[in-house]
Amino acid sequence: MGSSSLVVANAGDCRAVLCRRGKAIEMSRDHKPGCFGEKERIEASGGYVYDGYLNGQLNVARALGDWHLEGLKSIDGGPLSGEPELMSTRLTEEDEFLIIGCDGIWDVFMSQNAVDFARRRLQEHNNPVMCSKDLVDEALKRKSGDNLSVVVVCFQKQPPSNLVVPRGRVHRSISAEGLKELQGFLDTLKD
Repeated sequence: MGSSSLVVANAGDCRAVLCRRGKAIEMSRDHKPGCFGEKERIEASGGYVYDGYLNGQLNVARALGDWHLEGLKSIDGGPLSGEPELMSTRLTEEDEFLIIGCDGIWDVFMSQNAVDFARRRLQEHNNPVMCSKDLVDEALKRKSGDNLSVVVVCFQKQPPSNLVVPRGRVHRSISAEGLKELQGFLDTLKD
């Protein structure tokens, strides 16, 4: 792979997640009305956030559509912005794939969870189209109640390699109080 850049422009609640040697790197932020300074921008433009919704109507703070909703648009820039947020990174040999998905995917997958799932699928069949379908099917099994669209873009011809995880001793402990509480719970199961 030559020296390439990945640039993601996002306006809305879709998310782009890069897999860099198995690690999820979020390449966009979900534009929810109450997050990431969006609330301040909305209020400065004459809008408000009610119960997590922009002007009590819309669950996104930025969008390319939804201009038909009353009170959200204006010539000088209303509370609903169509201006995308840009994120970029230099791609390396460790960059395996990118997942771009709408909010229905991210309602049931954390970013790292989606990368882990997609990585296993790509190791099995190395087919980004099938992997996209696998993510949608899994989101349906997890009872996602929103739109489900996803695209997987692979940066390497070969499937992701198995990661070598250093094996060390894992120390786990439980407090005496926690152990007593657990024992009490187990004792109630015997009765």
